[in-house]
Amino acid sequence: MRGDFTQPQKVINLDAYPLDQRDSPTRRAVIDRCRRELEAQQYCVLPNFILSTARQRAVEDALERQEQAHHISSRRNCYLQRQPDPALPADHPRNIFMEASSRMIAYDHLPDDSPLKTLYHWDETRAFIAEIVGVKELFDNEDPYQPVNTLCFHDGDRSSWHFDSCNAFTVTLMLQAPEGGGDFEIVPNARSDDDQNHAYVASFLQGKRSGDAIRVSREPGALCIFRGCNSLHRVSPVSGNTRRLMGVFVYENEPGVIGDPEVNETVYGARVTAGPAAS
Repeated sequence: MRGDFTQPQKVINLDAYPLDQRDSPTRRAVIDRCRRELEAQQYCVLPNFILSTARQRAVEDALERQEQAHHISSRRNCYLQRQPDPALPADHPRNIFMEASSRMIAYDHLPDDSPLKTLYHWDETRAFIAEIVGVKELFDNEDPYQPVNTLCFHDGDRSSWHFDSCNAFTVTLMLQAPEGGGDFEIVPNARSDDDQNHAYVASFLQGKRSGDAIRVSREPGALCIFRGCNSLHRVSPVSGNTRRLMGVFVYENEPGVIGDPEVNETVYGARVTAGPAAS
């Protein structure tokens, strides 16, 4: 499925989501719905956001680049830390550790005509998401690795329960579902800016409040926007030979943002010291 996916109309389902028609009642209705859902449940889902041909091409790109995907395997707590705090009790969430494993295909390893890059860089996509999350303007990330990635989960991979460290919102696009597992689950408002809610978080991580987790239904082609800073979330363990593939989009509140080199090395591997690959 090579084709030409450099034009937004070849990638995005503009009939259902007329991003380029600022005065469209349909566009306004989608934005209003998503804003209500983000406020009420900390996530919203836009099914069939991209065309099936574009999704198939993005899947092909990811499968062709599996050898370039950096394998990230770690044992971490829900705050993304890897070392315990001996000053705190063993049942404190700071000292509850879980296994996480995934594989990341960086921006520089995606082809220039990737449907994901077309979607990401289009001004109307950025404006649409800005309206949903309630900010005046968003900007592309300018890091050579971070702007849009493909996150891959093989058999046994999973993302452990965690809070996002600093992202006010996260944008993901489901490309391919696995044979089993790989569910996106979220515990809305497990903490707040004013209350870390340690007792509740510890209780949930110990399995005492597992019923509070919401499984978010996401078919291939669905875009999801969620607020993960105060909501615990994870991807449940994947099983089977079919890989779970997901596009991840990073937008910024100001221009010129690049990533921390140490963080990039953790996520994309030691190769970052040599500079990005040629597309």
